[in-house]
Amino acid sequence: MTKATTFSSWVSPDLHIRNQKHLLHHKNVKPTLRSLQFLSQSFNTLYCTRIPATLTLTTTSNHQVTDYNAGIFRFCEMGNLQKAMDLVCKSEEIDSKTYCHILQLCAESKALHHGKTVHNLICSRGIELDSVLGSKLVFMYVTCGDVREGRRIFDKIEKHHVFLWNFMMNAYAKMALGNENFGESIHGYVLKLGFGLDCTVVNSMIALYFKRGNIDNARKLFDHLPERDVITWNTMINGYVANSLPETAFEVFKNMLYSTVSMDSATMVSAVAACASMSFLTLGQTIHAFAVKSEFNKETKFNNTLLDMYSKCGDMDAALQVFKNMNESSVVSWTSLIAGYTRKGESHKAIELFLNMKKKGVKPDTFTVTSILHACASNGSLEKGKEVHNYIKENQIQSLAVSNALMDMYAKCGSMDDSYHVFSETPFKDIVSWNTMIGGYSKNSLPSEALTLFTKMQSEIKPDNITMTCILPACASLASLNKGREIHTHVLKKGFSSDQFVINALIDMYMKCGALLLAKSLFEITKIKNLVTWTIMIAGYAMHGFGHEALSTFKRMRENNEKGKRGIEPNEASFTSILHACSHSGLLKEGQEFYKIMVNEFKIEPKLEHYASMVDLLSKTGKLSEAYKFIKKMPVKPNSTIWGALLCGCRFHHDVKLAEKVAEEIFELEPENTGNYLLLANIYSEAEKWEEVKVLRDRVSKRGLKKNVGCSWIEIKGEVYIFVGGDKENPEAKKIESLLDKLKMEMKKDGCLDRVKYGLVDEDMEKEVKVCGHSEKLAMGFGILKLAHGRTIRVSKNMRVCWECHEMAKFVSKNVGRQIVLRDSNRFHHFKDGFCSCRGYW
Repeated sequence: MTKATTFSSWVSPDLHIRNQKHLLHHKNVKPTLRSLQFLSQSFNTLYCTRIPATLTLTTTSNHQVTDYNAGIFRFCEMGNLQKAMDLVCKSEEIDSKTYCHILQLCAESKALHHGKTVHNLICSRGIELDSVLGSKLVFMYVTCGDVREGRRIFDKIEKHHVFLWNFMMNAYAKMALGNENFGESIHGYVLKLGFGLDCTVVNSMIALYFKRGNIDNARKLFDHLPERDVITWNTMINGYVANSLPETAFEVFKNMLYSTVSMDSATMVSAVAACASMSFLTLGQTIHAFAVKSEFNKETKFNNTLLDMYSKCGDMDAALQVFKNMNESSVVSWTSLIAGYTRKGESHKAIELFLNMKKKGVKPDTFTVTSILHACASNGSLEKGKEVHNYIKENQIQSLAVSNALMDMYAKCGSMDDSYHVFSETPFKDIVSWNTMIGGYSKNSLPSEALTLFTKMQSEIKPDNITMTCILPACASLASLNKGREIHTHVLKKGFSSDQFVINALIDMYMKCGALLLAKSLFEITKIKNLVTWTIMIAGYAMHGFGHEALSTFKRMRENNEKGKRGIEPNEASFTSILHACSHSGLLKEGQEFYKIMVNEFKIEPKLEHYASMVDLLSKTGKLSEAYKFIKKMPVKPNSTIWGALLCGCRFHHDVKLAEKVAEEIFELEPENTGNYLLLANIYSEAEKWEEVKVLRDRVSKRGLKKNVGCSWIEIKGEVYIFVGGDKENPEAKKIESLLDKLKMEMKKDGCLDRVKYGLVDEDMEKEVKVCGHSEKLAMGFGILKLAHGRTIRVSKNMRVCWECHEMAKFVSKNVGRQIVLRDSNRFHHFKDGFCSCRGYW
C-alpha cells in the first residue's frame, strides 16, 4: 500500500496536469480520515486555489450523464461560463456533479452573480446539499469575496471534511473576519479529530489567530507543537511582523536558527521585513550576506524585501545596488526605491527614477503614483505633481489612496484650489480625505476654510484624533479661543485626551490664542510630556514675553525632576525657542550662554533661525556693532529676517547711520517689500531727517510699490470680526470712530501723541487718519464697545503692531481699565495698567 506521505509528495503545485491531481485525490482520499492529516499540507495548497470538481466523487454512484450535463461539462472545461449558464438554466435534469463543475467555473471567474443564480437553482430544484456540493458552494462564495454567505452554508453542512475547515480558516485569516466563538469552534473541532498536534492544521490555526490579533493563542499553539516545519516558523515570524512586533519576530527567527528546520526563501523575506520594521540595518546586512551565500538572493520577492529594508533604514546606496543587481526588477522594486528616496528627502532622485521607470516601459501602479506624489509634495514640485496627475487621468488610475495623495500634494505645494477640486470630485471620501483638506487649509493660512470644512465634516463622518491635530492650528491661527475650547470639549468626550499629539496641539492653541494660564494648566496636568510638549511651552512663554518662565521650563525639561523619569535633551527647535525667549525679554547673558551650550555641548550647527535670534537679542540690548559683526562672521548668507532684526534694533536705539547700511542689504534681498522702506522712513522721521524721508518716498513711488495691507481681527461670542486700516464697512464704524477720536484727544492731553511717526505720509490730515484708522485700533475699539466691562480684549494682527497702536493699547489698559492681549506677527503684548509685557523689546 502506498504511504500517505508518498501521496503528499505527489500532490504538489509542481504537478501541472489537472487530471493527475483529480485522479490522485479520487483514488486515495477515501481511506481513513486519519490519513488526511498527512496529506493536508499538499491538499490544502491544492484546495485553497482550486477545489476539484471531482472531489470525493467515489461517493457518487455511476449513472448515465445527460446530454445537458455533458454539454455543461464541456463548456466548463473550455471556460465558457455564459454558455454553460445558458444550459444550466434551460434544463432541470442537472446532477450534483455538474453543479459542482459550474460552481467551480463561477469561482475561477469571480462571477458571484452567476454563482448566486446557480445556488438559487439548486434550492428551487430541490437538489440535496450534501457535503460535496455544499463544500463547492462555500468555495464559490468565499472565492468571490462573500465570506459571510460562505460561512452560512458552511454551518448548514452536517459533515465537514478537514480540507473545508482548513479552507475556512485560511479565508478568515486572510480577511480578518469571524468571531471569537468561530475561532474556538474550529480549535475545538481540530482537537476532537485528533489533529491538535498536526503541524499543517496547527499552522492554519496560528495564521488565523495572528490575523485576528490573538497573539497569545497563536503562541500557545506554537509552544505546544512538538514538531514544527518551516511553514510553522514562517507563520510565526510573519505573524509577529504583521502585528507590529518585529523584535519578537526576530527572537523567533533566532530560535529557528538553532532548530533542525532549514530556512527557505520565505523565512529570509520575513526576517528582512522584521529588520525593516525595526530599522536594524546591521542585522539586515548580516541576513543579506547569509542569503547571498545560500543563493536566496536570486529570487525577486526576496530582493524586493531587501531593497525595502535598505530604503527604510536610509541606506539608499545599498538599496540602489540591490536594485541594479536584480535579474528581474518589478514595479514593486521601482516603487520601493522611489519611496526610499522620498523618505530620505531626496525627492528629486525619486522623481528622476519615476521618469526612468516609464522610459523602461514599467507601468506604475497605485503604490507607485502615491509614492511619487509624496515626493512631489515633499519637494514642493507643483509642476511635476501636475504631470503625475495628468498621467493618472490618462491611464484612468482610480483609487482613494491616489486621490488622497493628490490632495496632499496640491496642499503641500500651496495650491488649495486644485486640492479642493480633487476632493470635490472624489465620490467616496474617508477620514484621510477630510483630514488632508482641513490640515491643508490650516497650513496654507486659510483657517476660516478649515473651520468651515470641519463643520461640514461632522455631518458626514466622525472626526478622529488626527482631525483634532489638523483643526486646532486653524483655531490658533485665528486666535479663536471659543472654537478652540469647543474642540477641547470634543477631545475630552471622545477620549482623545490621551493622545500626545492632540495634547500638544491643544497647548499650542491656547498659547497662540493668548490664553497663557489655560495652556500652563493643561501642560502641568499632562502626565507624559515629550520633547515637543516642552518645546511648545517654552516657545509659548517666549511669544508672551515671559523669558524667565521659559528659562525655568527649559531647566525642568533637562532635569530629573519627575519621579522615575529622565530629563529630556533639547534639539534644534528647543534651542530656537529658548533663544527667542531671551531675545523677547532682553536676556543677553542667558541667551549668549545658551548659544554656546548649543554649539559646544550639543554640537548642533546653528541654522538661520538661531542666527536671527542672536542678532535680535544683540540688537534689542543695544549691542548693534556686535550684531553687525556677528552677521558678517556667519558661515551662511544672512536672510532678510536677520538683517530686519538689526534694522529694528537701529530704530529702537536711534542709529541712523547703521540703519542705512542695513537697509540697503534688505532692499537687495526684498526689493518689493514696502514694510522695509516704511521702517527706514520711521527711523528718518524720528531723527527728523525729512529730506531723506522725501527721497525714500520718491524711491517707493518710482518702483510702484504699495504698502502691504494690515488687517486685525477679534473674536466676540464665537464670531470673528476682521478689520483693515480705515475700515468703514462695519455697522459699528461710526461708533468706533467716535470712540477712537475721544481716546485720541485724551492721549494728546497726556502727551502720548506728541509725534506722528509715519514718514511716508505727507499730508497732516492723512497722518491723523492713519493714527486713528489702523486696523488694530479699530478692533480694540470694537472690543471696548461689544465686550462687557472687565472682559479681556484679545486682538490679532497679521503684521507687527505700530508704535501709535502700542501706545493706545497701553493708554486704554490704564485709563479705560481693560486688559488687552494683542498678538502681532512677531509676539504677544499683554497690556495691563498702562504697561506692556514686552517692556519695549518688540
